[in-house]
Amino acid sequence: MRPGTSGSTPTVRDRSWSLPHLGAGILYNPSLSGFLRDHIDAYDYLEIIPDMFWTDGGRGAEPRYVELGTWVDELEALAGRVQLVSHSTGFSLGSADRFDIQPVEHLAEWHRRYGFMWHSDHLSFVRVGDGDGHDENAALALPFPYDEEMLDLVVGRVDLVQRKVPLPFLIENNVAFIQAPEQEMSEPHFLNHLHERTGCGLLLDLHNLYANARNHGFDALDFLDDLNLRAVVEIHIAGGSELGGMWTDSHAGPVAEPLWDLLEATVPRTPALCGITFEFHDSYFSALGDAGVAEQLARARSAWDRLHPSP
Repeated sequence: MRPGTSGSTPTVRDRSWSLPHLGAGILYNPSLSGFLRDHIDAYDYLEIIPDMFWTDGGRGAEPRYVELGTWVDELEALAGRVQLVSHSTGFSLGSADRFDIQPVEHLAEWHRRYGFMWHSDHLSFVRVGDGDGHDENAALALPFPYDEEMLDLVVGRVDLVQRKVPLPFLIENNVAFIQAPEQEMSEPHFLNHLHERTGCGLLLDLHNLYANARNHGFDALDFLDDLNLRAVVEIHIAGGSELGGMWTDSHAGPVAEPLWDLLEATVPRTPALCGITFEFHDSYFSALGDAGVAEQLARARSAWDRLHPSP
């Protein structure tokens, strides 16, 4: 057993994991149905948000999870052709009042079904308890203070997730449109401590970093200097848009151009990197089309090849 953790489930840091070097992947959305079928060589893996494939009736509902048939049918058709990774949005690791274990257990069932290479969720919370004991979903990944109390809370939950789901678990840096004052540590230091205490990997979302740096006036390269880049297993890239004087994490079509430079600066410093994932919201497919999606993936693969050149 690794010192400082409970249970014996291996983690990203343990040598018992053999993570594949996947390459350039794409996050699933409904607009991609034709592209994923007809351009199988354009992407190396598919990332899914499992929460999109079912309706969650909430705690106490029976059955709690009702799968969306047509969506699952499409996933079944793709599962035998491409490697899959999972990117959850509903674990709510930072909820202060309670931690709902059922979404984690349901994800474990889906892993047994589809064999994900790894899975991830955000350094945030989405669930808030109301006065009647019910959960409210904020529909937004909300930040929390980076202090020792929250670190202890999140460490316990990450350990629990790693015991329940027997595959590597990654934590994604969050986009935050407000900042809590007088925090005890920075986000990269919080993530570093979380990795050290749990062995979890990191999912470095470069667009989240870019948005925060632009909105809050800091240098993204300074953030990367402070982050343990040896723990980064996956990178997200995406586009955004300006609204009311702020840069939003809207996943608006092509990757924001400054991110390509940031990606080029980051990839050589991430020796454990296994995949670069392009994300966009399905409402922006018309701004890309099949050719535009393929072009974004080709640029991501070009960056990937600098780390893992072909023989």
